[in-house]
Amino acid sequence: MDSEKFNMSMRKFLKQVGVTSQQQIEALARDSDLGDATTLKVRMVLTAANTDLEHVVEGEIDLG
Repeated sequence: MDSEKFNMSMRKFLKQVGVTSQQQIEALARDSDLGDATTLKVRMVLTAANTDLEHVVEGEIDLG
């Protein structure tokens, strides 16, 4: 495995995940009726085809 190529590819993927996820959450907060909610509970699941990978990250985003 070429470590440098692997690291660059992974960073590109993670940047895409971060940017597109932020855009989706911002659109939800802006365009949806969230009522009197002050936080948004979120959950991200990472899987990889043909593997048993299932990494879950859960958190809350303060809607201010």
